[in-house]
Amino acid sequence: MSKELQRPFDSIESALEFMELLEGTIHEASAELEEQRQQAANERTASGLSLAVYKTRQLALHVQKSRRILNDLALIRGALLGEHSKVAGQS
Repeated sequence: MSKELQRPFDSIESALEFMELLEGTIHEASAELEEQRQQAANERTASGLSLAVYKTRQLALHVQKSRRILNDLALIRGALLGEHSKVAGQS
C-alpha cells in the first residue's frame, strides 16, 4: 500500500482539498434529492425526501465551516512559519 493511501490527510492542504470535494458532492446530492422530492408520488415519500434535503443542506453548512477553519489554520501556519500558503486566495 502506498504512503499516499495510508495517510491521505497528512497536511492541512490535503484535508482542505478533500473538504472542497466533499462540499461539491453534498451539493450535487442535495440537488438530486430536491428533484426526487418534487417528483415524489406520495406525501410520505415527499416528506422523507424533504428531511433528507434539509439534512444534506445542514451537512453542507458544517462542511463549509470546517473548510473555512482549515483554510484559516493553513494561513496561520504559513504566517507563523513565514511561508506563503497556496490556499491564501481560497475561502
